Amino acid sequence: MNEQRCPGLPASWINAWLAAVGATVLSPDLRLRWTQSGTPYAVLCAQMEDPIEILANAWPSRETLDDMPIRRNWPGTHDLPRNVPVEAFVLRAAAVRSHPMSWTLSSSITDLHIDERGNVAHAPFDPPVPRGYVLHDRLLRLHSYPSVEDLRRTFQGTGARIENNGLGFDIARMGAEADGASKWIDPIVETLAFFGLALFPVRGEGTDARFERRVRASTIQRGWVRDDDGRPPLRFTWPVWLGPLDYAAIDALLDLWRANRIHEWPRFGIHGAWRSVSYAPKGTADTTRGFGAERID
Repeated sequence: MNEQRCPGLPASWINAWLAAVGATVLSPDLRLRWTQSGTPYAVLCAQMEDPIEILANAWPSRETLDDMPIRRNWPGTHDLPRNVPVEAFVLRAAAVRSHPMSWTLSSSITDLHIDERGNVAHAPFDPPVPRGYVLHDRLLRLHSYPSVEDLRRTFQGTGARIENNGLGFDIARMGAEADGASKWIDPIVETLAFFGLALFPVRGEGTDARFERRVRASTIQRGWVRDDDGRPPLRFTWPVWLGPLDYAAIDALLDLWRANRIHEWPRFGIHGAWRSVSYAPKGTADTTRGFGAERID
C-alpha cells in the first residue's frame, strides 16, 4: 500500500483531524490511519496510486461547490441566510433530499431545535462570523485548485497561509494580540475540514422555544458530548486509530467508540483521543469562536 505521511496534520489540531477525514470523503480510494509515537499525525493510504495524486484528482471544482444544497439560494425554495426560518429549512430539505451532498445541509443546520423567532439551530461547527457570511460563503472564499506539490507542502506543515477567517472555528487562525486582528489559515486544510463535516450531522431533541417556556437549546452535532459530570459546555471528542480505514469504516468507528471508555479503545484499534477546548471570549463584545484541544488520558 502506498502511503503519504502527513506531519502537517497532527491529531491534536481539530481542523487537521477533520481535514484528514475529509480527504477520505472526497475520494473513496483513500484510507486513513494515524502514527503512534509522540503526537500522532495522519497517514493517507492508497492501494496502487500515490494518495496525493488521487486527492488532487478528486479535488472539488468551483461548479461542484456552487451546486451544494447549503448555498444561499436554490430553485423553488427560500433563501438560506444566516438566520434560517424553519419554513425555509423544510422547503430546502425536501428539495435536496436526493442530492449526493445533502449532508452539507444536515451538517450545518437542523429543525430539531427552533428558537423563539422560529429560526432553526446551527451546528457548533457552523459558528456565526462577521458580515453575515454563511458557511457556504466561507467555503467559496477558500476555493482554489491546489497542485500535487501544494498538497504535499500542506501535509508536511509548510503550506502557504492566507489572511482569511476560514470556516470560523480554528483556534490556530488567531495570532497573538500584538499581531492585531488578522487571521491566517491554510485554505487546503480548511477546505478538507469542510468535507470532514460530512460525518457530523446536527441532532436535537425536537424542541420548539416558540411553544415551550424556558426551553433549553438542545442541539447536538455528532461527536459533541458533555463531560462525565453532565454539565455544559458540550465538547467535541475525536479518536485516532492504527489500521487504514476508508470513509465508511471511519463512520462506523465513530458510532462504536466512547471517549470515556478508555479500556475499550484497544478493541477498535484506537490509541489516542482528544477533546475540544473552547476559546474564552475577552469580553461581552468578543464574538470570536475557536476550538483548541486537550488529550484524553
